[in-house]
Amino acid sequence: MGFVDFIANLLRDPRAAIASWIAAGPLTAYGFVFLIIFVETGVVFFPFLPGDSLLFASGFFAQGGGFNIFALLGVAWVAAILGDQCNFMIGHFFGTRIVASGKVKAMTPERMEKSEKFLDKWGHLAIFLGRFFPFIRTFVPFIAGMGGMHWRNFVIFNVLGGITWSTLFTLLGYFFGGIPAVQEHFELVVVGIILVSVIPAVAGAIRARMGAKKAADAE
Repeated sequence: MGFVDFIANLLRDPRAAIASWIAAGPLTAYGFVFLIIFVETGVVFFPFLPGDSLLFASGFFAQGGGFNIFALLGVAWVAAILGDQCNFMIGHFFGTRIVASGKVKAMTPERMEKSEKFLDKWGHLAIFLGRFFPFIRTFVPFIAGMGGMHWRNFVIFNVLGGITWSTLFTLLGYFFGGIPAVQEHFELVVVGIILVSVIPAVAGAIRARMGAKKAADAE
C-alpha cells in the first residue's frame, strides 16, 4: 500500500484504519500514531497529514481499551515535541535552500506569508498557538528556525504547545467519542474536525488573494 493510499484510508474510515493497527499489535498501533504526528509537525513537506482527527480517533479507541490512554498521551507528546524540534532544525540549517528550490508545492507564497505574519504578530507565543492551525502548525517552526529564533525560547513554547494540543484532541476523543450520536456519525465528526481546523487557513488564503487583487487593480 502506498503512502497516499494509507492516508486516504485513514481519512475515509479512521476507525477501520486504527482498528487494523491495533489488531497488528501495540508496537504497530503506537508506532503509526507516533509516525503521523511526528511527520506532520516535523517534516515541512507533509503539512496535510490529519493530526487533529488522528488524535481524536485514537482517543476514542483508548476509551474502548484499544490504547492505554496514558501510553497514548505519552506517545503523542513525544511525537509532537520532537516533530516541531526537527522542523525547527530543518528550517535553521536548510530553510533558505528549501524555499529557494521551490520544490515544496505545499509551501505556497500565501501560506508562507500567512505563517510569517502569524509569527511576527505573536512572537514566541506563535509556536504555542500555531499548533492549533493546520499548515501553520507545520510552517511556523520551520520559519522560526530559518529566522534565527533562539533555540531555548523555541523549546519552551514547543513543549507547552505540543503537550496542550495533543492532550486536548486526544481527550476530546476519549471523553466524547463514546457518545452514541458521535459513534453513529463518527466519520462526519472527524470530517468536521478537519474542516474546522482548515477554515482559518482557507479564509486567510482568500483574504490574501483578494488583497493582492485589490492592490493590482489600484495600480
